[in-house]
Amino acid sequence: MSEWWTYRLSDFLMFSARTYHRLFEIYNADVWPAHAVALGLGGVIGVAAWRGNGGASVRVAAADGPRARGSIARSAPRARAWASVAVFGVLALAWGWVGWAFHVQRYATINWAAVWFGVAFGVQGLLLLGAAWRAFGGLATGADVGSGRSASPSTAGLGAALLLFALVVQPLIGMALGRPWQQAELFGIAPDPTASATLGLLLMLHSARPFGSGSWLLWPVPLLWCAVAGATAWAMDARDAWLMPGLALTALAALAAPRREAAGSA
Repeated sequence: MSEWWTYRLSDFLMFSARTYHRLFEIYNADVWPAHAVALGLGGVIGVAAWRGNGGASVRVAAADGPRARGSIARSAPRARAWASVAVFGVLALAWGWVGWAFHVQRYATINWAAVWFGVAFGVQGLLLLGAAWRAFGGLATGADVGSGRSASPSTAGLGAALLLFALVVQPLIGMALGRPWQQAELFGIAPDPTASATLGLLLMLHSARPFGSGSWLLWPVPLLWCAVAGATAWAMDARDAWLMPGLALTALAALAAPRREAAGSA
């Protein structure tokens, strides 16, 4: 019997790269035209996140005079609450759908672990739904769901870039690598761009704290999925295996940046 350290990750893979990508082709054909709805909702919540919170610091910095800056700052809590309801609500739907329609109903036919991926996506969907509910409760009571300040311009800008990448660029990567367009992976339909977009939106809503100090709970599943996706792609010898882990590290670096800035100014 061979020693365990002689095995590679690809030795445990239960399917080929061709089978994996063909699964997306069949899945896309089954759920069309949900793609148009998913991309449209992704764009809507991106605008909501930017206007409600992510771009607030940019607008404050660009405002002419203290009165204008004060007016924008006073309107920020309610705008942040509305943005949080929209963003977390749509993301909850996206994670729940991908967990059930892709992982449980389709991916599990070639990978037994996909059932547990579906469970994790369902848990993330419930957490996001709870965040949307808490934000909606803040609208009713007038309580601020944020930390009192908007995301920094750099954090908001990077979050917007991640979201744009997930919505526009990520679906094209497969074609750039020689795969047919029918196998494209889109936000709200496939897991990878859904996780990428979520990281971007969480950065844009960085100051939103729907669960108070427990709001960090919205981060682990998207980050862990980036690691799983990267490991799967690496096992299939995919040229873009670095992509999802790279996006996760970028998001973590952006998340830590405000703390470093605060420590430096202390």
